[in-house]
Amino acid sequence: MKIVTVGDNCMDVYQPNDRAYPGGNSVNVAVYLKGLGADSAYIGWVGSDKYGDLMREKIQEKGVNITHLSKKEGKTAVTQVELNGNDRCFGDYDEGVMASFFLTSEEVDFVGTHQLVHAGIWGHVDKKYPLFKEMGLLTSFDFSDQLDHDLVKSLSPFVNYSFFSYIKDDDYIRQFLKSVKNQGSKIAIATLGENGALAYDGKRFYRSEIVETEVVDTMGAGDSFIAGFLCGILKGFSIDECMELGSKTAVKTIRYFGAW
Repeated sequence: MKIVTVGDNCMDVYQPNDRAYPGGNSVNVAVYLKGLGADSAYIGWVGSDKYGDLMREKIQEKGVNITHLSKKEGKTAVTQVELNGNDRCFGDYDEGVMASFFLTSEEVDFVGTHQLVHAGIWGHVDKKYPLFKEMGLLTSFDFSDQLDHDLVKSLSPFVNYSFFSYIKDDDYIRQFLKSVKNQGSKIAIATLGENGALAYDGKRFYRSEIVETEVVDTMGAGDSFIAGFLCGILKGFSIDECMELGSKTAVKTIRYFGAW
């Protein structure tokens, strides 16, 4: 399994004690995929500060290919995080050098050496998705909780596996996932926090429930679900099995502080 993730990274800085952990959707998915046995690579930019050095060091320690992780003059992206009980709440976000991120032609060629490419809504690579599809790649995209974003309609035709974050299984999210499927996605998936996850493939809905465990920090739970689901897809699992692997991967993540 060769998967490349592209775009956003950030240091998650927990208040009020300023503990910092590397993260960001694309980075997290790459790390979780590596832990599941995939050959994963990450493409992105970090700043010329201590957080940039830490980000590079920690991703490399996890075994992810970072040959296309570039250092740029400036600040590494930072997200301020507060815990409400065991649930994380995002505060101010400073995008740093990632605000100007773009893919070079050589990096696009590198993406093409993989089976699947994944990115998120803050990753600045959405305009490349028609090209990725044209190159014959499987594509995955995390729209986060931005269900009303313009990219949902414009990008869905070029995304095989569209991921969203929502709160519960209700008529609204079921109709929404149907619309995403009808716009061109192969499978539309919504993670529902403590209410599990829901997927639609054009024929029927699939549910997965959460696995009971001690919750320390929910940071990265959705990203680890995505990694598990995609790992299952590339292994040829059924959708039910992909949902189950996603849930099991998420459970491991919420047992410790930080995304990984």
